[in-house]
Amino acid sequence: MHLQVDLGSRLPIYQQLAQQIREAIARGELHPEAALPSVRQLSRELVVNPNTVARAYTELEREGLLVSQPGRGIFVAQPRYDLTRAVRDRRLNETLDRWLTEAVHYGYSAEEVLALVRRRIREFRWNAGGAA
Repeated sequence: MHLQVDLGSRLPIYQQLAQQIREAIARGELHPEAALPSVRQLSRELVVNPNTVARAYTELEREGLLVSQPGRGIFVAQPRYDLTRAVRDRRLNETLDRWLTEAVHYGYSAEEVLALVRRRIREFRWNAGGAA
């Protein structure tokens, strides 16, 4: 996994890092129990403040994607499927609504959006039940 920072982005650096880690987990590039670089190591590598990396890791821990093991480091957490189907559906629909709103404003047709989704979906890891 290669993380990078776009200093020209309007997205804060910690959010850029968190999103890249989320995507790496969803694509299967980072597997459960895989170790991530330490806060110090990653901050040196990316030339960013250690607090920025810590904030990204903390956000991902709160989401249940990472787990900190004192004295050992930070690791990708085992997948959790403890949310009800209704809650998962509601959250995904909220995200889809934001995404589709942007697609409309960018001038995409429904067919173009579906074609884009079909192309992108091949890049993610899916289990037999459909969950990444």
